[in-house]
Amino acid sequence: MATIQAVLPDTLGFCPSRYGPMVYPVGDAYVGRSLATYHEYSEGEVALFRQLVRPGDTVVEAGANIGALTLPLARLVGTAGQVLAFEPQRGIHSLLVTNLTLNGLEFVRAERVALGTEAGEIMVPLLSLKESANFGGVSVGGEAGEPCPVRTLDSYRLSALSLIKADVEGAEGQVIAGALDTIRRLRPVLYVENDRPGKSASLIAAIMDLGYRLWWHMVPLFNPGNFRGSPDNIFGPVGSLNMICVPAEREAHVAGGA
Repeated sequence: MATIQAVLPDTLGFCPSRYGPMVYPVGDAYVGRSLATYHEYSEGEVALFRQLVRPGDTVVEAGANIGALTLPLARLVGTAGQVLAFEPQRGIHSLLVTNLTLNGLEFVRAERVALGTEAGEIMVPLLSLKESANFGGVSVGGEAGEPCPVRTLDSYRLSALSLIKADVEGAEGQVIAGALDTIRRLRPVLYVENDRPGKSASLIAAIMDLGYRLWWHMVPLFNPGNFRGSPDNIFGPVGSLNMICVPAEREAHVAGGA
């Protein structure tokens, strides 16, 4: 660990995380800070994934960030499976690829693409990794930044899909709208962030119209059983608010859903 840290710039940190070695921006308010303090991030989400994902599965992750949840998803599907990880921020995408390479996860497909309703381009804020910021809370589609390709998930013409995970800062509905054929054909479980009051009702309606049952899933950032064994909750009550969405025709009991 000390050897790797010695060759990194001061803006990047390194930790032997629960799921493998990871490099992260030291100024990141949540993902990086959690990795630095606990050597893991949002372990409550991983506990859910263990109920949903099996070896050989295909998983789509929209908004993969630096891979803190991509790594455990990849460990769950194994080399017989596939993870398609999408991250539009150039610097963050570079760290995603770095972390996948450090862990030998060559079967993960990491694309600098924003999933959306139709093909095109979108502007993505260009944040330096030297900054102190919430790199996981960057919204795309404004006037400033640099262009990033937009594709629909349907355009990938997947033949199998077990889970779509979408954490894209209010654009979850656009990911779903660009995946209607895929969802109708393959009936994956959907796990989507839903923390924008102005967009919540339309997101819920769109998913219910596809024939899904929904549960809320609130995940605190602090895990008392964290990998580093730290008793200190540096995040207080902060967590993520997501929905677990299961096809209505499937029998399901999801521990932790409300």
